[in-house]
Amino acid sequence: MQRKDLITMKKMRVAVVGYGGMGGWHVKKLLESDVAEVAGIYDIDPARCELAESRGIHAYASLEAVLADPSVELITVATPNDVHEEIAVAAMNAGKNVISEKPVTITLDSLERMIAASEKNGVRFSVHQNRRWDADFLAMKKLCESGELGEVISLESRVHGSRGIPGDWRGMKKCGGGMLYDWGIHLIDQILMIFGFRPKRVSCICDYITNSECDDGFRLDIYFENGVRATVEVGTYNFINLPRWYLRAKGGSACMQAWKTPVDVVKCDMWQEHNVTPVETAAGLTKTMAPRDNFTTDTYQIEVPTSDVHDYYRNFIRAIRGEEEQLITHDQMRMDLKVIHAAFRSAQTGAMVEID
Repeated sequence: MQRKDLITMKKMRVAVVGYGGMGGWHVKKLLESDVAEVAGIYDIDPARCELAESRGIHAYASLEAVLADPSVELITVATPNDVHEEIAVAAMNAGKNVISEKPVTITLDSLERMIAASEKNGVRFSVHQNRRWDADFLAMKKLCESGELGEVISLESRVHGSRGIPGDWRGMKKCGGGMLYDWGIHLIDQILMIFGFRPKRVSCICDYITNSECDDGFRLDIYFENGVRATVEVGTYNFINLPRWYLRAKGGSACMQAWKTPVDVVKCDMWQEHNVTPVETAAGLTKTMAPRDNFTTDTYQIEVPTSDVHDYYRNFIRAIRGEEEQLITHDQMRMDLKVIHAAFRSAQTGAMVEID
């Protein structure tokens, strides 16, 4: 089925529970959607319901009213992390399909209860891993999988900022706050999409610079069975950012400075270089760190691809209708959480942690 056929299909009515930052983002995207329409929102804060109404968006009086609306087929949960499960399970018990904002929930036991509710009620259940549609990620994924630079040695993925954890529930441990659950879940999912959802072990250190309760940054090394090491780093106290991506492979290197910049590639065409001239570095000479010449390397750029985040809802709605497979699977949700839990254990113990 082509996209033009999707446009003529009856749109699915979606209610959004939680009308904060991400809830508002979902509503904005749904208002632009060719497969879905907004039935309304619900938020426990009356001011947010009033705001929605002022924008011409229906606000339900209660969660029960959302669940009782027979026109609503899909509910998107965009609330603090610690209440994802109770809302999602209630919605699925009411016969609604559910999308949970990331992280899908905080614990694996909680996730299993959500999956069980989906299976028991015969409804679809997903998590909003929207950053699978980030153009920078898609560029690096394509480069790694193409074999253009040969076998991958290591891949580094970083997001840096200097504003600490946002001053709301994201800085509260009881709500599932902290950067591992916030940005970590995205970057871990991207790495697993590139190298497979079978990581072997992890090592992690966490920062507590601006928040003593929740991690406000971390460095996580993920090791895979084929010997590849992936580094995921999030910092919220970085006033100079390191590159968004850095790749080392047997046939060269690649670097992407920021979200939408081209990928800089240096491909090694010839390993041996004769008559290397030493260079003076600080108080000494070195051949080891002397720059390559143009005869042994090829330097070029790769532009980022185009991407459409609306494809997330397109896929999930078509999966609900039995027209295609759900892209974000329950097993992938499980592994994303397993890696985060292993990262926390590693940070607490200072030891490498094996992944079950």
